[in-house]
Amino acid sequence: MSPSVSAGAAFEYGPRRSAILHNPKPFGFDHAAAERGISATLIDHIVAVNHTDCEPGDEDSFFVCDLSEVARLFHNWQHKLPQIKPYYAVKCNNNPHVLQVLNQLGASFDCASKGEIDTVLGLGVHPDRIVYANPCKSSSYIRYANQVGVNLTTVDNIDELAKMSRFHPHSEILLRISTDDSTAACPLSTKFGASVEDCFELLQAAKGLNLNVVGVAFHVGSGATEFSAFEKAVVDARAVFDRGISLGFNMNTLDVGGGFCLATFDESSRVLSAALNEHFPENVEFIAEPGRYMVDSAFTLACNVIAKRSAGQEGSRIYVNDGVYGNLNCIVYDHRIVDVEVLTSNGSFVLNSTGSTNPNIASVWGPTCDGLDCISAETKLAHPVEVGDWLVVRSIGAYTSSATTSFNGFKQHAEVEYIATDRNISIE
Repeated sequence: MSPSVSAGAAFEYGPRRSAILHNPKPFGFDHAAAERGISATLIDHIVAVNHTDCEPGDEDSFFVCDLSEVARLFHNWQHKLPQIKPYYAVKCNNNPHVLQVLNQLGASFDCASKGEIDTVLGLGVHPDRIVYANPCKSSSYIRYANQVGVNLTTVDNIDELAKMSRFHPHSEILLRISTDDSTAACPLSTKFGASVEDCFELLQAAKGLNLNVVGVAFHVGSGATEFSAFEKAVVDARAVFDRGISLGFNMNTLDVGGGFCLATFDESSRVLSAALNEHFPENVEFIAEPGRYMVDSAFTLACNVIAKRSAGQEGSRIYVNDGVYGNLNCIVYDHRIVDVEVLTSNGSFVLNSTGSTNPNIASVWGPTCDGLDCISAETKLAHPVEVGDWLVVRSIGAYTSSATTSFNGFKQHAEVEYIATDRNISIE
């Protein structure tokens, strides 16, 4: 089974990378239809599970993915940030059908390793549509990027410049600058990025090594809440651009990174657009590395209740067959607070139905033997649940399935059921 997007739905980019949708009718979004499709798919899956005689693994957790939501968010990006070409961050969710839909829509890709490069090239993506956005790469991976024609990459230190000179001398380099990501849920500048002053020295070193610096990259951190960080990063990028131009480099690309969230996208895109318009009025190619924005809301995770016990005044302790070592690792690594909902109560489908005025207090735990494997220390469930019932977590597509482990021997590569409520997408 593979998804396809109708030819009339693809995007092109003009001189300043503005999006042009060949089909004048944008991707429609019927929230009610999407909710019905997700609910129906959840029901179809769970009713097929017979807990009495099912095979081991039949009652494992599973995802429902609405590919139309991915397409809708891609289109929304084109509407809100038409001047910025999205390079989807493969690390966020490397689901092959998601990648294929984004590829067919015209997205490019942010890869951080040989494995991710191979995955994207395997879709038939041209190497020019890949940015190797990892400032610290192994030498063998740099050689491989050179061999397959992936030229655009990020660098933030002198030793990396030396490796690029030796193993990929014709690469197109973006200098990664540090940013103020103090309000981000997942800050990155403690690990990556050079100061503006250090970038001036890197430009001199690159000139001495006869390397091709073509621009600047930055990342304000994931889940940032103070969007003035975008403006400060753009100002710093402008300073590095000007120094590079003075040294004779053709500075033509600005990578504004990732960290975009759906809940704050309107505000962040407004601030970013204003900063770019003020400080980069000339013909510069703008790219970005969105990940969670494109996929988080497209995925719903269903987990089976495998055990339950009373905890006195603390309510019930509910144990499910997925957790922080599996597809809910975002709780630990991405600082997520997940909202657990009841899918079935005593075997009856109750999702989206009105529950009790006296909610059931419970803690929810994953299946491993580690006490860290806690999904929610306290949650209020609208319906009572018993062993064999199902719980769901919505908007769980970012940094989840791509970072699972097999700790304790639990298989956590959950099956994915796909739906598409938009007429431009078909699943074959």
